[in-house]
Formats: sequence, structure tokens, C-alpha cells
Amino acid sequence: MESALTARDRVGVQDFVLLENHTSEVAFIENLRKRFKENLIYTYIGSVLVSMNPYKELEIYTKQHMERYRGVNFYEVSPHIYAVADNAYRSMRTERRDQCILISGESGAGKTEASKKVLQYYAVTCPASEHVQTVKDRLLQSNPVLEAFGNAKTLRNDNSSRFGKYMDIQFDFKGAPVGGHIINYLLEKSRVVHQSHGERNFHIFYQLIEGGEDDLLRRLGLEKNAQQYQYLVKGNCPKVSSINDRNDWKIMRKALSIIGFTDDELLNIIASVLHLGNVQYGGEDSGSAYITTETQIKYLARLLGVDGTVLKEALTHKKIIAKGEELMSPLNQEQAASARDALSKAIYGRTFTWLVNKINDSLAFKNASVIGLLDIYGFEVFQNNSFEQFCINYCNEKLQQLFIELTLKSEQEEYEAEGITWEPVQYFNNKIICDLVEEKFKGIISILDEECLRPGDASDITFLEKLEDTVGGHAHFLTHKLADGKTRKVMGREEFRLIHYAGEVNYNVNGQLLNGGQRLKIKKPKESASLNKSGHLCPQIFSQAEPTQFKNSLAKLMEILMSKEPSYVRCIKPNDAKQAGRFDEVLIRHQVKYLGLMENLRVRRAGFAYRRRYETFLQRYKSLCPDTWPNWDGRLVDGVSTLVKYLGYKPEEYKLGRTKIFIRFPKTLFATEDALEVRKHSLGMSYSQKTKYRKMRQSAVKIQAWWRGILARREAKRRREAANTIRRFVKGFIYRHQPRCPENEYFLDYVRYSFLMKLHRSLPKTVLDKSWPTPPPALIEASEQLRKLCMQNMVWKYCKNINSEWKHQVSHYILFYFILFCFLFCVLLGISVSSLSDGMFVLHVACEDNKQKGDVVLQSEHVIETLTKVAICADKMNSININQGRSVVDTKLFFFKIKLKFQGRLL
Repeated sequence: MESALTARDRVGVQDFVLLENHTSEVAFIENLRKRFKENLIYTYIGSVLVSMNPYKELEIYTKQHMERYRGVNFYEVSPHIYAVADNAYRSMRTERRDQCILISGESGAGKTEASKKVLQYYAVTCPASEHVQTVKDRLLQSNPVLEAFGNAKTLRNDNSSRFGKYMDIQFDFKGAPVGGHIINYLLEKSRVVHQSHGERNFHIFYQLIEGGEDDLLRRLGLEKNAQQYQYLVKGNCPKVSSINDRNDWKIMRKALSIIGFTDDELLNIIASVLHLGNVQYGGEDSGSAYITTETQIKYLARLLGVDGTVLKEALTHKKIIAKGEELMSPLNQEQAASARDALSKAIYGRTFTWLVNKINDSLAFKNASVIGLLDIYGFEVFQNNSFEQFCINYCNEKLQQLFIELTLKSEQEEYEAEGITWEPVQYFNNKIICDLVEEKFKGIISILDEECLRPGDASDITFLEKLEDTVGGHAHFLTHKLADGKTRKVMGREEFRLIHYAGEVNYNVNGQLLNGGQRLKIKKPKESASLNKSGHLCPQIFSQAEPTQFKNSLAKLMEILMSKEPSYVRCIKPNDAKQAGRFDEVLIRHQVKYLGLMENLRVRRAGFAYRRRYETFLQRYKSLCPDTWPNWDGRLVDGVSTLVKYLGYKPEEYKLGRTKIFIRFPKTLFATEDALEVRKHSLGMSYSQKTKYRKMRQSAVKIQAWWRGILARREAKRRREAANTIRRFVKGFIYRHQPRCPENEYFLDYVRYSFLMKLHRSLPKTVLDKSWPTPPPALIEASEQLRKLCMQNMVWKYCKNINSEWKHQVSHYILFYFILFCFLFCVLLGISVSSLSDGMFVLHVACEDNKQKGDVVLQSEHVIETLTKVAICADKMNSININQGRSVVDTKLFFFKIKLKFQGRLL
């Protein structure tokens, strides 16, 4: 608050409680606009943090920022998510009471990022050990796993959480995070089978298709093409520029291994959902459906571990229980497709729950203090609002009720503790709407359950008619049938309207029975496709009436939140285009209304805008009164009383409690703050301030001198080392012809290194290349050895690379020359080879008379191989004269190597 007062003129106020016109929605939004334009995305409403999504990276989440907020009073620094996290942590440590941080807002408002920042803050600032570090890693790595299986690309957000999450972070007595527990709510299972245009299914499907290894995809029966799967083509958005599915797959698999997943059972289930989507039906003349894609059934039976016949029957028939007798009734094509989709949603929903339970098992810890994190959908209104949106808005209705009750409760408790009289605040009590939804026997959820479970042909329309009969007279309920003529024009015949605390919402009943209470059932001992708590396949798939389940889980969530000390983060998205710097006032006004921010501000301002403990208030403003400056020696309450009387506070402007002063109007506080700013200038020239200034100046001079000395010593050391290096090099050059000694070892090592690097860059490329760099004296012998090894290596590589076809040709040539010289064996005197690369060679033979033609001149494309064979056969290894600069030793060695290579392979 104090920092907010200092900066109020530049960027509005950092706490909406200090808005002079606190009842004006226009003033509220204008304050948001001012701060947003300055990249100040956080603002308080008392202890509530309002967060605007900047849609860009801001340098406000570094480790230095974390240290700045660590252990600091909530109002001493500017608003930040770290301040909320640190305040909850310190309250847990000092008051020994569990805390919770409730994060809410629309899709794309930054809820998931806010929860990540809280987790990162605790991971960095809390005490750590080897075990604690493992827990921290698992807590952080749970995010990419849950995002892969629970997030999706929507029109509003490329990484939108399609489920609600409550996470308990568990701390030991030292304040170190030692465990955690996650509860998931409202997974948007309808996304598994259908996506709006421009949206995608859950990330995991695309990650598996794009990033999965070939062997894995082959085992799962999948192809690397998302367009091949019916559940991935509905939104016509297989790829997104801002999402790297292949890289996210690697991150997700690594996170799974850190958490403790070791098998691919999870991926079997995910693949089975894709195969289910490709199950197609045909229709018989009788109208009964039958499956036309047997391949998919085979894959499903293997991946899920079920009997294919049982699975086909479950996908084409429904079970009817009449008078205790079970009857199987065939489904038509439309009903069968609905059953298939319902099974897919049930499998994915239970898989997600199983995944969360596995994560919980890896984080389990008992007897710990807790800070809870609730990341859940905000109140939203779409053009078509389904059963799932009905549940989301109902959840927010309950949270708003809790929010107002806890806010009022905390205000009332503080006033009672301080002995301050406070008149009750009038506010909209949405209990009437909550009762309309959840009341036993008469609420919407009870009616939906009853319609789902009753025998007969229940449908979405019969459910709507039942609503009209039961709650048709309720002030917050309306249908097309019950509406007046004007309202009927904007309402469909299959819709009902609820008037929520945040506005009117029309819900479409199409799919309510399917989503709310599915009657799909596969039941056969030891064969199934569902997951139980232990992670194994259990004997049945049965999606019970979900509204009651959700109502019960929501009631448990309310109990959890009521048992903890709450902190609130309200997230707002500035525009639907995800553009940085764009401020859509109409959109923001809707969110301010849906989040109940004006209601919260009104409750907070119903009493007093500012309250501070006496010691804090006196310490800040004591310089404004001669009687309290520089120190007050009496009771704190008397010092504050003396100070406010001197400042001219009127009785209606403030109240003094037992430990705090309460100031009703912001203008009173602003006037006091302005007087403090003026006083600071006069205090700056006082003797104490001059003394302090001199001390600070002397300290600064000492620090500067010390730092200059460090820089000078560093530079001197660098120059000294450079000079020593040059001296060693010059001295080594002088002693370069002497035996190795301390004076020349640096130079000799450098020369050797240079020779070896030069040799590395200019090695001969062929056997005929005789170039070789001149070695230094110390490396002459070693250089000669290297040269020979290089030549041998090139010969070996040359011979090794002869392919089978070339060998076949050579064998024919050598066969010819072998026959030719069989009769010349005794008369062969020697062989000469041309120095050119023309393949010419001469066979020198003995001539007994003049009738003989003499030496034979021949040509061969493979002269080396030919002569080698001839020399071996004639035992004339020393009779070959190759006039190309090769020494006798090299020639013998060369033919010896060739002999070894070709021995026994040539005819």
C-alpha cells in the first residue's frame, strides 16, 4: 500500500481500494488501462490480486525479483504474484494455518501461468535437500504432463486448460516442500469427440502422432498423419505455428519418467481412443447398426485387453433391464455412433483421473502443512453453452458465493477484533441461484439425474419439459415456452436460461442426457476397457450420472477451501486476439462483471479504505508532527492519536482500534501522503541527514577505490601473463637446436603442434601423392613412421573399397595374363611400368634366336593388380621396375601388401 501511494500519480493506484470514485466501473477500468499501458499487469483490491495477461514476456520473474518479495510485508512492495505466494507461505509458517490461493478467470487470461509462477517461487525460495529437490522436480514436472493430457488449442488460447485443478503443496516443519496432492474437476471430455472449427483435441494426441517413435506407432497401429483420425479432423487444425508437438512430446515423456511412469499402458489407452474414433457403422434393413471397420476392433481388443466380440456388442446394442431381466436391444446408426463417442469420452476421462492418481502417488506425504492452488475455469458465456459450460458456471456461482462470504467474514472479524462498529453490507446473495441448481429433488441437477435414470425413452426434450414443470416459476429460470414474445425471438426451443450473478446465460439441452448421465455399459468379468485406481483394467465401463458426482465433488471442494485461509488471484485477458498492448474495453468490462470485482471492491470499501498497525503508521508519518518527531516514547495509540489530531483528521474520517488505525476515505490518506512528500524535502537538509549523507559518500568512495584497485590488478595480471608468454616463445626460439630443456620446451611443443596441425590439413589423398610437409628435427623419425602408416592405410582403404563387380572384371584380366605367362614362366626376365597413368607395361623375355619378336608391350586398366599376380606366379617379386620415384623398400612393401590382399582370391 505504501508503495502504491508513492506511485499513484504516475500510473493510477496500485490498490483499487484507494480509488476515489470506487463505485464507478469506468474509473475502475481506466485505472486498469493506465497500468496495463505501462506493463504494470498486477493491481490489488485489498488482498485480492488482479492480473492482466500481457501476451508477451516481461522481465519481472527473475530470481532477483523472487528475493525482492521474499519475507517482505505484503504492501511494502508493488503488487505481484510473488507477493501473494510469499504472504500465503509466511502466514502458513507463522500462524500454523493451512492456506489456499484461488486463481480464476476466462480461458486465455493466464491462470495456468499464474499457478506455474507460484510453484516456481516455492521451488526457488523454500529450503531444499536431496529429497526435497526430487519433490520439487516432480511438482514442476506434473505441469507438462497435465498440460499434455488436459490442455488444448482453442480459439481463445493455444494452451487452454480444459479442466479445473486443485493442488495441495505440502510443507514440512522446516517450511520445505515435501509432497503434493492434485484433485481434477470438469475435464472437457466432449472435446475428445468434437472440436469447433479452428480448435484442436487434447495436446497428447498430436504429440503422440508427431513425436512418437516409429516402433511405438507401429505397435499402436498408428500413422504419422493426424488427418487419418476422425477425432482429430473436426476442428481442421492439425498444426499450430505456436505449438511444437514433437518437442512437447519429448518434454512430456521426460516428465513422465521423472514422476515415475515406466510403461506404455497409458499410451495404449490414448491410441485406443483414436481407433475408436475411426470405428464406422453400416445399417441393416431393419435399422440395426453393424460395424464395418473390423481392423479397428482388432486394434482395440489388443490395446484395451478386451474380448472383441463383447466390445462389438457393446458398441451396437444397449442393455435394458425390465422386471429384473436383462434384454439386449440393437442400436441404429445414430445411436451406435453416440455410444461409440460416449465410450471414448468415458475412457479418456477415467484415464485422466488415473493419471492424476499416479502423480499423487509419486508426491504422497503425510502430516504436513498445506498451501492449496485452485486453477479453474472462470465464468464464461458462449454462443452455444453445453452441459459442461453449465457445470463450469455453476462452479463459479459457488466460488462467488464463497468469495463474498469469506471477504465479508474477514472484514467483519477484523472489525470485531479491533472493536470497531461496522454496519452490515448489502450485497447480491447468489444462494438462490445455487439452490436452483443443486437443491435436492427440486434442483436442475436432481431433475437431470432422475431423467437419466428413469426407464423409458428419456430424451433431452423430456428433460426440458420436466424442468418447465418443476422450476418453471423460479425468478432466475426461463425457457422459450415460458418467455414473452420478445424473449422468444432470441431463445431457441431447446434452450433454458439461468440468470446468474454475472448475467444471463442460455443453455442448450441437446446432449444433456448424453453428457450428464450416459447409459453405456460393458460388463463381463475379467474383460474390460476401463482403468481402476491401481492402474489396471477393471471389469466394467459405466459412466454414471455425472451431475450428482460433480455436485458432490464441488461440495467437498468448498469444504476444503472453507477450512483454509484464502488468497485470491483474478486473471483478466485484455483481448481475444492474443495481441500484446491491445486493451479491449468491452471484453474487459464483461470480465470485471463476471469476476465480481466491483462487488468485491464495494464490500472492501463499505468500511474503511486503509488500515494499518499503529507502529507502521507512526513510523511512516511521525515526521509530520513535532510531538512525535524524531521519536515517540509513550503508548503507540497515544502517539497515533496525537499525530492525527495535529494533521486535522475529522472524527468521521478515522477510527482507532485496539492495534490499528482505520481511515475511511482515500482523500484523507492522500492528503497525509502529500504532506509527507513536502516534509521529506525539508528533512533532507537536517543535520542527521547531512551526517548520513557524509557517511554514505565516504562509503561510496571507499567502494569505488576498492573496485578500481581490483580492475587495475586484473589488467596488470593479464599484461604480465602476456609478456611472460612472449618471453618464453622468444627464448625457446633461441634454444630451438638444443636438447629439450626448460628454456625451449614451450617453443618445441608449439612447433610440434603446428607441424601436426599442418599435416592434419594436408595429408596425401592418393598413393601416388608423394607430398609430405617437412618435419622439425625432433620429429623426423616420427614423421617417417607416420608417412609409412599413412601410405599403408591408403592402400588398405583402396583395396577394401573394390566392389564385387570390379573384382569380377579383374579376375578375367588376371586369368588371361596367368594363362599367357604359364608358358613364359621360365623366360620372364623382368617387368617395366610406364611412369605415366596410361596403364602401359613391358614384359622382358629372353630371346634365343632372331626369329622371336622380343619384349611384349601391353596395356591394362588395372595394371597394379595384374603385375602383382604375374610377379607372384613367376616368383619375380624383385624384377619389377616402377619408375615413379618409389624406393625399392616401398615397392616391395607395396607388393607384399597386395599379395596379402589377393592371396587365394585370384585365379
